[in-house]
Amino acid sequence: QVQVVESGGGLVHPGGSLTLSCAASGSIFGIYVIGWYRQAPGSQRELVAQISSGEVRRYADSVKGRFTISRIFRTDDKYLVDLQMGSVKDDDAAIYYCMHRDLNPPPGRDTWGKGIQVTVSS
Repeated sequence: QVQVVESGGGLVHPGGSLTLSCAASGSIFGIYVIGWYRQAPGSQRELVAQISSGEVRRYADSVKGRFTISRIFRTDDKYLVDLQMGSVKDDDAAIYYCMHRDLNPPPGRDTWGKGIQVTVSS
């Protein structure tokens, strides 16, 4: 099994920066993706950024040039991925979720963290 834990959320001013951290652990191997999603009140959960085990990155158009997903840092028992948020806008306020997607056959599963709040306010 895989466990995913987010940290680093909180209050950020418009135009400011914030870094979110994701720690994934457990049965992680082979081909996988670690991604950041967000969900604002009344909206569907949407992809923000993701990175694959092959270090291929993908960003939502709304955050390109402002957010950066780090490479995957491996420790003894954790896979760490940061989301560096810059030039933050009001629309970036949401609950942010980290997700591990197992892409190894047979069809793998998605594991989600509990989410972390990002509030944008002056």
